[in-house]
Amino acid sequence: MTRDVIPLREATRAWFAISLQTFGGPAGQIAVMQRTLVDEKRWIGQQRFLFALSYCTLLPGPEAQQLATYVGWLLNGVRGALVAGILFVLPGVVALLVLSGVYVAFGDTTLVESLFLGLAPAVIAIVLQAVIRVGTKGLGHPALVVLAVASFVALTFFGVPFPLVVLAAAVLGWALGRRIPTLTAPPRAAADGGPEPLVSDEQLHAERPSGRRSATVLLVGLVAWFVPVALAALFFGRSSVFVDQGLFFSGTALVTFGGAYAVLAFVAQQAVDVYGWLAPGEMVRGLALAETTPGPLVMVVQFVAFVGAYRSPGGLDPWVAAVIAALLTTWVTFVPCFLFILLGAPYVERLRGNRDLAAALTGITAAVVGVIASLAVLFALHTLFDETRQLVAGPLDVEYPLLGSVSWPALAITALGCALVFWRRWSVLRTLGACAAAGIVLGLALAA
Repeated sequence: MTRDVIPLREATRAWFAISLQTFGGPAGQIAVMQRTLVDEKRWIGQQRFLFALSYCTLLPGPEAQQLATYVGWLLNGVRGALVAGILFVLPGVVALLVLSGVYVAFGDTTLVESLFLGLAPAVIAIVLQAVIRVGTKGLGHPALVVLAVASFVALTFFGVPFPLVVLAAAVLGWALGRRIPTLTAPPRAAADGGPEPLVSDEQLHAERPSGRRSATVLLVGLVAWFVPVALAALFFGRSSVFVDQGLFFSGTALVTFGGAYAVLAFVAQQAVDVYGWLAPGEMVRGLALAETTPGPLVMVVQFVAFVGAYRSPGGLDPWVAAVIAALLTTWVTFVPCFLFILLGAPYVERLRGNRDLAAALTGITAAVVGVIASLAVLFALHTLFDETRQLVAGPLDVEYPLLGSVSWPALAITALGCALVFWRRWSVLRTLGACAAAGIVLGLALAA
């Protein structure tokens, strides 16, 4: 039995607390884990945290949820990975299930929109804090700073695909590592900015990779992934909405490089034009609901499945069909995340001392800083402004706001969130609560 680095009960409480704060997409979620696991509890060192993040960035699927699974594995083995990964998404699954039901039943999301009015600006402040902290502690050489800025520019101003940015960062990191031996050394800010972790790298869980273990993990993972879809085909027929959704979202789980935004346009087009699960414009409403819930933004696929099955329930009660479809879609979306981590983590850990791999992952870490900053800009654009436009001129491909569409309530709550995080140094959860309350008050007042 795996020795727990941190008592599993204590780790479970921490993961549950983290799961309630994971608003705002991957940038906000990484910020919460950085603050809780590295800065406050000191269960894992900064460089080990960034190493795990760099690996998770290479994988399809929500990198923040996979990072939680990876760190859970380091602390408590397979049990820790399952606890951390499941708790990371569980509150969001329950919350979005309820909100999807409210949407289908009433179509009135005034209260939800008011809540989002407060939460989204608060997330901007949390993400800004993440950019500063991760950048300060992860960029130990001027070359890495340049790489981070270049990644930000490529993503924000030229629309370069996320996988290409990560691949280029890995290659450049490897090349720079051969010329700059100190590239992978932690920056002075990381060494001097706080106490050492309570758990040394040598104490963290490690497992010797082997062909037998890999085959076992792969077999169990594939069975867990596809048996529910096979059971849906057996009980409801191959032409049922459950099988269509199970197969479709199993496929999207393998191509979600770069986070949810990279695949949502494709999902929206297929859900509306091919399968007819949603009406035009409903994907935006589902996205707004998903933004108000904790957990990965890709959870919006649960809303798509819920609404689609409710409208095409076959012989079932619409509410029963909607719940089954939502849970099945969530299952096939997140099971691959556990499979990728449990299959690959032992190999990655074994190669951790390899200088070439360390240099490549250091390059990816620098790119991640640019990615988080790019996501912060994207999130701020859609939070602080009601309308944006796309400027395309040659290689330039940039989204910009219409200044006349600025949301003054959102801007005011953003200022409040920044003041609470940077000036008052409030915790993430306390800041989210204060901004949510402000959003509800403002939103209901504006709707009255």
